[in-house]
Amino acid sequence: MDMVRQVRFIWKPIVFLACLLPAFHAVGDVYGITGDLGPNPIENLQDRFGNWGLRFILITLTITPFRLRTGWSWLARFRRMLGLFAFFYVLLHFLTWLFLDQGLLLSAITEDIVERPFITIGFAALLILTALAVTSTVKMRQRLGRRWQKLHNWVYVAALLGVWHYWWQVKLDASEPIVYASVLAVLLIYRAWHRYAKPRGKRA
Repeated sequence: MDMVRQVRFIWKPIVFLACLLPAFHAVGDVYGITGDLGPNPIENLQDRFGNWGLRFILITLTITPFRLRTGWSWLARFRRMLGLFAFFYVLLHFLTWLFLDQGLLLSAITEDIVERPFITIGFAALLILTALAVTSTVKMRQRLGRRWQKLHNWVYVAALLGVWHYWWQVKLDASEPIVYASVLAVLLIYRAWHRYAKPRGKRA
């Protein structure tokens, strides 16, 4: 079996199930099967889903640099799936806030989005990820043509807003947001180097 078929029929299903494990764990904790949600269950769920959404964004962004460094072109076949899981967990993070924290109270929701900056930028990141998820299909890529890549470069903006949202949200220990920010900084530096410095070096 060649690598393309291995990825499609073996590795993608395995990775898909692995990506669902955080959601399964959260459901298990809700029902007291795998643990509990602690004294602040709603905040616990929000934090879990938000953290995993941000992790999947960063994992998705590492695909291209890792593929370029290793030459493993088959890695690109995981990018769309991982990106959709990033959207999935960010959406769960938002829905937990919307339904469980705010109780769908429109006035409180609007006030939070408008007057609390960390929620404003988090909501902006969600809108970007929604646009990327909707246009992630092959048909949409063909329909948008060159505009598709320009649109999907906004994933870096979503990642930046996500890290910023998390950093502003924490009150005492910012160690985890700092880790995410450092990873994102490395990815942005690598992208800038690969796009600008390396081509000039080749021409020279």
